[in-house]
Amino acid sequence: MIGYVKGVLQQLSPAQTFVDINGLGYEVNITLHTYEQIKDKKEAVLLYTHLQVREDAWVLYGFATLEEKDAFQKLLSVSGIGAATARILLSSLTAVDLARIIANGDSKALEKVKGIGGKTAQRIILELKGKLAVTVPDLEAGSTTPVIPLVEQDALNALLGLGIPKANAESAIKKSIKAEGDDLSVEELIKAALKNL
Repeated sequence: MIGYVKGVLQQLSPAQTFVDINGLGYEVNITLHTYEQIKDKKEAVLLYTHLQVREDAWVLYGFATLEEKDAFQKLLSVSGIGAATARILLSSLTAVDLARIIANGDSKALEKVKGIGGKTAQRIILELKGKLAVTVPDLEAGSTTPVIPLVEQDALNALLGLGIPKANAESAIKKSIKAEGDDLSVEELIKAALKNL
């Protein structure tokens, strides 16, 4: 098994790169999140890898973090999830976002990812709950703090970015959800919260 590759990136694209290691180029498939983390690196880059051996090819997948690699491998263990689907999931969501969604049992958030239907989303949550090696801020051992749903967290981060005090932002979000329901998109929730400040 190839645990990682370290070398100079060649012909980098959002889906793939070649890693030059002493004149030998390894073709590595990557996620969008890994692309974002490595795209500006000029020196040698280290990618944690997963090697998939098929009848027709050996395919190497690379990740900027061990957490993302772990999430990819855990997704592959879910019945009906292949490498392509796992890579789409981890291009749409960070490993931390995925862990939070699974911890919350938020199948609707998973269904927003291309190619993930209701049954597949439920299966991912059922089979991976508590298994991802990612520290979710509100899920640390001994914490009794309730986990904030992803949409609420994203809306809160946006409001904080606008300079709104945390207590005011949290209060406005709660009022908005109470008035409008909990199936709002991030954009809708931000707009509603701004009206409730």
